Amino acid sequence: MAKVLGIDLGTTNSCMAVMEGGEPTVIPNAEGTRTTPSIVAITKGGERLVGQVAKRQAVTNPENTVYSIKRFMGRRFDDPEVKRDVEMVPYAVETLSNGDAGVKLGDKVMSAPEVSAMILQKLKTDAEAYLGEKITQAVITVPAYFNDSQRQATKDAGKIAGLEVLRIINEPTAASLAYGLEKKEDEVIAVYDLGGGTFDISILDLGEGTFQVLSTNGD
Repeated sequence: MAKVLGIDLGTTNSCMAVMEGGEPTVIPNAEGTRTTPSIVAITKGGERLVGQVAKRQAVTNPENTVYSIKRFMGRRFDDPEVKRDVEMVPYAVETLSNGDAGVKLGDKVMSAPEVSAMILQKLKTDAEAYLGEKITQAVITVPAYFNDSQRQATKDAGKIAGLEVLRIINEPTAASLAYGLEKKEDEVIAVYDLGGGTFDISILDLGEGTFQVLSTNGD
């Protein structure tokens, strides 16, 4: 049976895992580390870099090094949060023909899903090299506050990367499942997600093996 890749597509770093022998196993990337910087760059020579190699040259090539692309996923260029985030990055953020926010990478303006797809493609390639088999399906986590547009953008990124996204799962739900909290009955829990560049809290209602997100907040 083909393995399904579980992906935490993070703002700062991304991580991947598969089920082996009924247990989740985090897969190291080609560099041997368990997390991959969510960074894409184009060198002055036109070479595309993803992950740690992109991060290493960011200081000398800031205008062509894209990070925190997750903040622009499924967002309109005129979104007040996009306007705020634009002030925090050194690369150019422009309007796409459909009104979404896109980023300038080299001599091209790309959509956020296209850039995220490059990160997913690296994770897919590294997973295939580690496992010795093709990966075609994935489950990807997103913040609980992501709206339909942002969730669809994440699915689109997976499709561009050659992955069939079987399911989009809320990050606090995935964390709760990892800790076996679905075995508890009728509880209300708080899940804090302290990421590399974001900090979120979600309140979840547990009941009969299901999770309902009651409230979520963060940056």
